[in-house]
Amino acid sequence: MLDIRLIRESPDVIRRDLAKRNAPEKAKLLDDVIRWDKEWREALANADALKRRRNEITRQIAEAKKAGKATDKLRKEAADLPKRIDALDTKIDALAVNIRDGLLRLPNLLHESVPVGKDDTENVEVAKWGTPRKFAFELKPHGELLEALGGADFERARKIAGAGFLYLLGDLVRLDQALLQFALDYMIKQGFTAVFPPFMMRRAAYEGVVDLADFENVMYKIEGEDLYLIATSEHPMGAMFMDEVIDDGRLPIRLTGIATQFRREIGGHGVDTKGLFRMHQFNKIEQFVFCRPEDSWTWHEKLRANGEAIYRALEIPYRVVNVCTGDIGTVAAKKYDIEAWFPRQKKYGEVISCSNCTDYQARRLNIRAGKVGGDKFIPHTLNSSAIATSRGIVAVLENYQQADGSVTVPRVLRTFMGGQKDIRPPWEKG
Repeated sequence: MLDIRLIRESPDVIRRDLAKRNAPEKAKLLDDVIRWDKEWREALANADALKRRRNEITRQIAEAKKAGKATDKLRKEAADLPKRIDALDTKIDALAVNIRDGLLRLPNLLHESVPVGKDDTENVEVAKWGTPRKFAFELKPHGELLEALGGADFERARKIAGAGFLYLLGDLVRLDQALLQFALDYMIKQGFTAVFPPFMMRRAAYEGVVDLADFENVMYKIEGEDLYLIATSEHPMGAMFMDEVIDDGRLPIRLTGIATQFRREIGGHGVDTKGLFRMHQFNKIEQFVFCRPEDSWTWHEKLRANGEAIYRALEIPYRVVNVCTGDIGTVAAKKYDIEAWFPRQKKYGEVISCSNCTDYQARRLNIRAGKVGGDKFIPHTLNSSAIATSRGIVAVLENYQQADGSVTVPRVLRTFMGGQKDIRPPWEKG
């Protein structure tokens, strides 16, 4: 959430930022917030003046009675004041709701290095690693390969839960867990604290970490409850210190979440509509940092480096893109996407998003930092995937597929799979 003082003092800064986003509807919202804030301050001043007048009349009536003077005119004015004050207080409360709603929907200010562009086709490549493997045979779609390996059952999952779910089976469960354990161990070695968060959050907490106007349509709401299933562990980790003051001696706070995530959106495009790339339910290791404002850009690069290190260890080629203004979304001031190479699709696809949200989330969540009795400041928050196993598994299946239909287990994962070197159908194991 933007600071209302910035809107009052430097609205043109925000207008220029919204122009980069090509977001005329947000520019209109900014104008509304400016108008509501002006009306709110005027109403507040008028209400305060009437309340001072009420106190003054009380004193004047007492003095008039003591002096034996008439008080009818004063009493008539005094009788009229409560209605006028109540009307202004009602207006003040309504305007405050409008202002907060508007502030929640205005996007974060972009970092100057974010490229201007209309959509993901205009993201800017900033790094590339690895040489894509050349295959002498035709690669199977990963959904078909999963079924051929006895590693997934899509149809029975569809029968009981619908599209976007699956039964993961056998060695593919072990591969999923190996990816999680490898990434979790890596993050812990970087000094991050492992977190197993709640899988549900209340609306007030969720409004602190995302723009629900944009995001609510991809979330699962628990019927009859003030609860949503989490779409990523970033969200409960971000809300962990809601309405608290963090002792600044604890900063930076480095968290790595392990959780199952739930999203209503699923894949319905591209070359593989039966598969894992976009699911209703998937597992992920997430990075999250609370830090001092002056340190957040350093931490942004560190989180990106962690994501790159994980895919380098998996020996899967990737590239990094600086996400442009038309693709960045509401919350981040700058975002990198790490895109793994998918050889069957002959293209890079996003597997990690790495965002610096500056003070935007912490302000929405009323999180401050500082010493008891001392000055307080708004900490910055950052988040990045470490591994989303649904996409990680697809990357492994495509890059490590063999001509005989087996899949080689990446060397770095074999320790977590009891030394297993490849994945084959269970009926071939004897």
